[in-house]
Amino acid sequence: MSLKGLSIGIGITGSYCTFDKITPELRKMVNSGARVYPIITPSVDSIDTRFGKANHWKEEIASIAGQQLIKDIVGAEPVGPESVLDVMVIAPCTGNTLAKLANGITDTAVLMAAKAQLRNLKNVVLGISTNDGLGLNARNIGTLINTKNIFLVPFGQDNPLKKANSLVARMDLLIPTIEKAVEGKQIQPVLIEYQSAHS
Repeated sequence: MSLKGLSIGIGITGSYCTFDKITPELRKMVNSGARVYPIITPSVDSIDTRFGKANHWKEEIASIAGQQLIKDIVGAEPVGPESVLDVMVIAPCTGNTLAKLANGITDTAVLMAAKAQLRNLKNVVLGISTNDGLGLNARNIGTLINTKNIFLVPFGQDNPLKKANSLVARMDLLIPTIEKAVEGKQIQPVLIEYQSAHS
């Protein structure tokens, strides 16, 4: 399946070390003919880190998408009633956003867009990136992976010896996951050896 003609919401949350892995995938989506709507959390909007300044990432994401960033709940609210998106993606999806989504908390534009998408019985794709995926967030992953219309990008432990609870999605598998999710299917396998992305 092709992404051509699809409207895709891209929710970007504050896993700053993953931004350089998601931006190439955004380019591929746009180049394949998808219309990409970038949506960010307050932390992405305002926090500078050793991985880059907020303004740099915001400018790059908006430039790739060719769309203005959606930064607040008011901006994201029309996703529901206007049924704008074919699929909503949250990638990277931090443990914080993961936990809120699993527990029905809607306090950012990204979560509002995801809630609106699920309200419309449409698909949401999660590319997780969290240091506590096998810790307190393990139960939230279990909840979401068993929730109708939610699909996960294949993920694994990125550093099992030094960060045993850390889980990260293979962002190079984001587009294949979206293609399957549009068909209502979960790409398999979901649990992978993360290091295989670099072998």
